[in-house]
Amino acid sequence: MRVLFAVHDWGLGHATRDLVLIRGLLDTGHCVTILSCGRALELLRGELGDRCQYLPFQDIPKPLSRRPAWFYIKMSLSMPLVFHTFRRERRLVAELCRQGEIDCIVSDSRFGVWSHEVPSYLLFHSLRQIIPGRPRALERLVEYSQRRLMSHAIRILVPDQADHGGLAGDLCHNLQCSWDGRVEYIGPLSSVQRAHAEPDVDYFISVSGAEPQRSIFEELVLAQAPSLRGRVVIALGRPDVTPPTVNDDGHVAVHSFMDRRQQQEMMNRARLVVTRSGYTTLMELAELGKKALLIPTVGQSEQEYLAEYHERMGHMHTVHQSRLDLARDVEIAESYAGLPAMDGSATSVRRFLDIIGA
Repeated sequence: MRVLFAVHDWGLGHATRDLVLIRGLLDTGHCVTILSCGRALELLRGELGDRCQYLPFQDIPKPLSRRPAWFYIKMSLSMPLVFHTFRRERRLVAELCRQGEIDCIVSDSRFGVWSHEVPSYLLFHSLRQIIPGRPRALERLVEYSQRRLMSHAIRILVPDQADHGGLAGDLCHNLQCSWDGRVEYIGPLSSVQRAHAEPDVDYFISVSGAEPQRSIFEELVLAQAPSLRGRVVIALGRPDVTPPTVNDDGHVAVHSFMDRRQQQEMMNRARLVVTRSGYTTLMELAELGKKALLIPTVGQSEQEYLAEYHERMGHMHTVHQSRLDLARDVEIAESYAGLPAMDGSATSVRRFLDIIGA
């Protein structure tokens, strides 16, 4: 098949989870054209090279801010541009279908990339939105609106376990609306793989998040990391620093940037990972069977919910960024049970290929 695979550009999490699915398609002999932009497109191009074709196409705006309230205000004001982007995506896909260039569409969170002409699948894990205070009627209304937005997809592929709340909790479980049997739980997806490595790093700290929150997190980490005992490795998530730098005093090693291979190595070697609570990160931790301290990005309600959910379930400790005390919080985090055992990414990829008929 000729597959158009659209990848959302809000952070790198969508690109890294899609990477294993795209490799699965390529390894089974299919042709893949990747539609994306920004850092997500750069990552996929760097990992896959000339195995794919690439179609740069702008994503919806990212109305990020230092304060959560401003995020919601800016997001509301940007909605006309959001729907304009969806319409541009529809026109592009319609033209590709007229030219007979695609047989199947897989879209990770890009809602304008679909067609009635070819089978269209949507990869998505936030079937519900968690609203502060959890007003049941409003959450149901939002879920119903999202269901209508996704009505074009013949299947909605959820990268989570089907039972026991999985990794995403109420984001994709305990649904309030009927989704007409279109929801398929394919299992977690992770581009990192477990390796037999000596745990010679006590704490691996991954600094990430959209600006300005990434820089705020960086300042806190650099100020507090020297107070930790044992070997500490920090990745600052700064691909703009070229060439990448490393400052190592024998106790704390600070890397301006680590690529996927380096991050995989460090996560395997670390006793405890300190990281954001993004959904892709949780899938990676599940794949590796690692304990973690979670610090959600301020203003990102999904990360805040996921961190609170896994704290409540006794899986991982979480702390608000403004109240972070590394020396105290890593000790608490080490006492938690970690994520429950789940199917690996290889099983999830096989389910994905079976569903789309690849």
